[in-house]
Amino acid sequence: MNPFEIFPRFRRRVWLGAVVAIVYALSLQAAAQTGMKPPESRRDDVKEVIHGVTIADPYRWLEDRKSPETQAWIEAQNRYTESLLSKIPGREALRRRLTELLRVDTLTLPRERHGRYFFARRGANQDLFVIYMRQGESGKDQVLIDPHPLSPDHTTSVNLWDVSEDGSLLAYGLRRGGQDEEEIHFFDVNARKDIPDVFPKADYFSVDLRPDGKGVYYVRFKNDVGPRVFYHAMETDPSNDKLIFGEGYGPEKLIELHLSEDGRFLEIEVEYGSSADKVEVYVQDVAKGGPIQTVVKDLDARFTGEVAGHTLYLLTNWQAARNRIFGVDLTRELSRDHWRELIPESDAVIDSFYPVGGELLISYIQNVTSRVAAYAPDGTHLRDIPLPGLGTTAGIRGRWSSPEAFLAYGSYHIPYTIYRLDLATKAEGVWARQKVPVDSSQFGVKQVWFESKDKTRVPMFLVYRKGLKLEGSNPVLMTGYGGFNISSTPWFSATAVTWAEQGGVFAEVNLRGGGEFGEEWHKAGMLGKKQNVFDDFIGAAEWLVQSRYTQPSKIAIEGGSNGGLLVGAVITQRPDLFRAAICAYPLLDMLRFDKFLVARFWVPEYGSAEDPAQFKYLDAYSPYQHVKRGTKYPAVIFLTGDSDTRVDPLHARKMTAMMQWATGSDHPVLLRYDTTGGHSGGRSLTKQIDETTDGLIFLYWQLGLGYGAKAP
Repeated sequence: MNPFEIFPRFRRRVWLGAVVAIVYALSLQAAAQTGMKPPESRRDDVKEVIHGVTIADPYRWLEDRKSPETQAWIEAQNRYTESLLSKIPGREALRRRLTELLRVDTLTLPRERHGRYFFARRGANQDLFVIYMRQGESGKDQVLIDPHPLSPDHTTSVNLWDVSEDGSLLAYGLRRGGQDEEEIHFFDVNARKDIPDVFPKADYFSVDLRPDGKGVYYVRFKNDVGPRVFYHAMETDPSNDKLIFGEGYGPEKLIELHLSEDGRFLEIEVEYGSSADKVEVYVQDVAKGGPIQTVVKDLDARFTGEVAGHTLYLLTNWQAARNRIFGVDLTRELSRDHWRELIPESDAVIDSFYPVGGELLISYIQNVTSRVAAYAPDGTHLRDIPLPGLGTTAGIRGRWSSPEAFLAYGSYHIPYTIYRLDLATKAEGVWARQKVPVDSSQFGVKQVWFESKDKTRVPMFLVYRKGLKLEGSNPVLMTGYGGFNISSTPWFSATAVTWAEQGGVFAEVNLRGGGEFGEEWHKAGMLGKKQNVFDDFIGAAEWLVQSRYTQPSKIAIEGGSNGGLLVGAVITQRPDLFRAAICAYPLLDMLRFDKFLVARFWVPEYGSAEDPAQFKYLDAYSPYQHVKRGTKYPAVIFLTGDSDTRVDPLHARKMTAMMQWATGSDHPVLLRYDTTGGHSGGRSLTKQIDETTDGLIFLYWQLGLGYGAKAP
């Protein structure tokens, strides 16, 4: 029986809704085809009262991605955006230059197992990373897992999780689009094929194989439950996997685990929110089948642990804003009375540490650049490891039982390089270097300092062609992040290179909220102090104008994710200071952000409108609520995509509609919406190049720069 015959009124509503959606889509298409004005966006009289304050939300209907009306609106916005971008001179020339800079052979840090080296590599002619193995240091690279045939549009990617001790079993993730969720597969290296064990699509925070490859410990997250630690015995049904840990922890928590190199100890970390301002630490002697023991549970501090031998090394900001490292002997009492401080706090931030070759390699951030030092297990300083210059160490990989280590390094104008270190002989060589067609000697990198609104001194890096003249007319592209204790340190940027090649200045601001100067710097830009982040960015722009680098009509800005929130905030607070903006995968409705996807993780960083006190400061800066009709806003392009399962694309949809309705300037407000991609990892290089091209050509057009000097 036809269900519509049972529910005739329901059938009429569906039919009428479909007609309305079709008519609406046709009207949007007609508007988009003119290329003169953006598609119309319906405004609803939606209001709610939060803690006594009436909040208008006229575009709440755009939160529903599945509705035919929203789908038609997205299609019309994409047509409108393409109708403008396609007419900008130089778009293809810019794409070619970005392709030259980005389509280069790229390798990840290798993992050595029993004389075999495992790594991911993306060739210059490839879209995606392929998992390889090299037999011996100078052996031939052998393809193990190539994701390119798995999807015709190259939206399915793979990433390497772990390899067994003998190098015979590999765990890898299979991800579709830009989603965070993935499937976990296992690959028999000798037979060159997957084995039947497969973990279902989900968020996985850790996947650690036993050294013998007979089992795997992993953390799986479910939105309605939270994170849980499981053990899977190979060649068994994953639905019967043993629950090890996690009962009672809700979806606002994160859990990570680390299995020691010898497989004896399992270390578990419970993080309270994505900023991890409180972390619990537990250890289990799994070789002896011992109980899970508590190391840390009652401290409001960040801890990151790694077991080497029978010692648990703990990096923490407990009573040390710039971090220190403790050693905990796992064969003795685990209470804090028995901890040993190995590396004390100093004037540099301990960013990370790596137990390699019987030594502790410590990566520091000092004045926002990297330095690396080697220490003995008892904390004795052994030596500093030289780096090429002003840049960033992007990771170190090695094994406690081997003196071989690999170190990744780069800077704004210096391409990504992997160095091989022999800690026993102190020898150093290049394992892999990106061959990027750029002459680094043409560019200068300078660190400057300025005063923010509250007189706090804030640093900023500037990248430019040598011989730059300060005449107040240089086009500037500013970027920043300012959140979650993440440090913005110098790293190779095709955007910076192309901008500087055209005579512009690329500026990266080290905003409060990041981790550049430790936990105090982070806390100065979170929760009720988030406005400091925006003030820092505004202060940087004002300094660049006062110092005759540029003028407001020549300043473009860009930021993604938390950086997208930054862009949204500063263009609503100081629209007069900026000419054009890229706002990518942003958070913009801060009164509702924690209701969608995994955003509850970020409440410790931002707060929640459900709390009356936190509502006040969120309401004071939430960009979506601060768009005012008639204000002359800068030109803005919003970038987002459907497969973004981290920051909900609804933010970009609602803000696009709001700004198109409100702006009093003739500067365009565009939405570039990828219906098959997102901002998480795993996107094809082609998609990355296309998106970067469209964002940058938009800025070049609006600032009258080289690649696109005239408006269409």
